[in-house]
Amino acid sequence: MASAPAESAARLYGANRFVSLPAELNADTYDRSPEKRRAEVERLAIRAQLKRQYQLQLNNPNPPAVIEDPALVRWAYAKTQNVYPTFRPTPKTSVLGAVYALGPILFWIFALKADRDRKEKRIQEGKYHRPFSVF
Repeated sequence: MASAPAESAARLYGANRFVSLPAELNADTYDRSPEKRRAEVERLAIRAQLKRQYQLQLNNPNPPAVIEDPALVRWAYAKTQNVYPTFRPTPKTSVLGAVYALGPILFWIFALKADRDRKEKRIQEGKYHRPFSVF
């Protein structure tokens, strides 16, 4: 036996006697379709429920060690763990990767080889005296 579908948040959300209805939901301030108004009411209801849940956790007399904010957890996950789904390998990124990986190695090989060749040429010409060094 299937139970009746749960009422939408928009139907459960209404103006409070202590708090007036937000200006965004006042139909006199704008002329929008009922679907858009219903969607806004639903979003506001969800936001109010999340806000209430967070306030209950925050003001709990026996609070847990860490109060987790789901939005902050999603943001941290997207920032740190979810890097590669947004990366697209292109010829430009491939070339840049090769330059950053091989560039410094090739530079130092060239620099040390040039220095060694320069010293060797000066030694053969007799212009460079190699100092005696144990190390």
